[in-house]
Amino acid sequence: MTNDHPLAGKRILITRAHHQAAEMQRALEALGAAVISIPTIEIRPPQSFQPLDKALKKIPAYDWLILTSVNGVNALNKRLDKVEMHPGMLKHLKIAAIGPATRDAIEGLRLKVTVMPEEYVAESVVSALKDKVNGQRVLLIRAKVARDVIPQELRKAGAEVDVAEAYETVVPTNSAEKLRAVLADETQRPNIITFTSSSTASNFVTLLGPGVSPKDALQGITLASIGPVTTMTLSGNGLHAHIQSADHTIHGLIAAIVQHFDSPQ
Repeated sequence: MTNDHPLAGKRILITRAHHQAAEMQRALEALGAAVISIPTIEIRPPQSFQPLDKALKKIPAYDWLILTSVNGVNALNKRLDKVEMHPGMLKHLKIAAIGPATRDAIEGLRLKVTVMPEEYVAESVVSALKDKVNGQRVLLIRAKVARDVIPQELRKAGAEVDVAEAYETVVPTNSAEKLRAVLADETQRPNIITFTSSSTASNFVTLLGPGVSPKDALQGITLASIGPVTTMTLSGNGLHAHIQSADHTIHGLIAAIVQHFDSPQ
């Protein structure tokens, strides 16, 4: 191990969606890691865009827009084009973003982010907005399956909240065989597995198959979580996150992995 390659000799399995894995893989390889990419989530359009299209058609009526992921921003941009609208028609909105990657994607549409909470979790969005939304109309664009913390708590704070699904995450079934093969082969078995969302964690367990003990299957492997919600999902499946990023971003997770192996064990 060297300062330039602190992850030399480490095999790291990343579980991000295929189209999002490349940047993380390059960053880890630059630090000396051997990277295996097996996606445990796949991003797909929702079964219907009708709720989102309906919300976009009445966009002048909203005061706030909340976007919780880059996937949501990308889906919004594509949908705006489909309904013959453009991002400039959202300029009147106050926009809240979870995390710097989401903020950067929003700013890429030449829109201004009003609020980005310090912690990149739903509870922090609620804390940042609860005193600002009384009597206001809020549009939350998110995945099909997501926690209801934001809409529930903002409604309690006096907001009228509409939720529109922009995409859904599904389990890529063709990953199951690859995952089991890698875990069973000592020459490929990872030293570290990264989980970058709650869905990557829960889907990973699904891909292991029925009757398989996740704790036994991952014995001796270091598990790295991007944040507290993902860690909680791992815990709910009997798994312990050895590493949790303080900065809930991909770069923060990579830094936490490096720090973990730099520290005296």
